[in-house]
Amino acid sequence: GFRGRRGNVFRVAKQAVMKAGQYAYRDRRTKKRVFRQLWIARINAASRELGLTYSQFANGIRKAGIEIDRKVLADIAVHDKAAFAGIVEQVKAKLAA
Repeated sequence: GFRGRRGNVFRVAKQAVMKAGQYAYRDRRTKKRVFRQLWIARINAASRELGLTYSQFANGIRKAGIEIDRKVLADIAVHDKAAFAGIVEQVKAKLAA
């Protein structure tokens, strides 16, 4: 619920609910951008540990034909370092070729 007059006074409560709806609408769109930034930051950090920048990694992953999205790549980078290292090795091989 709401605190203070926002929860007790109808006119103020109505305004608070309207504003909450506006924030919710805006932030449903913002959430997509924020999560994409988070995934890219995680992939970048993990790939830099293995000697590639994010842009090099992204270029190599396209050349290698690996079709894993950023969400899954970020999850692999955080939870399964060995698997991510294997992907990076494939990318490095494709970039060297």
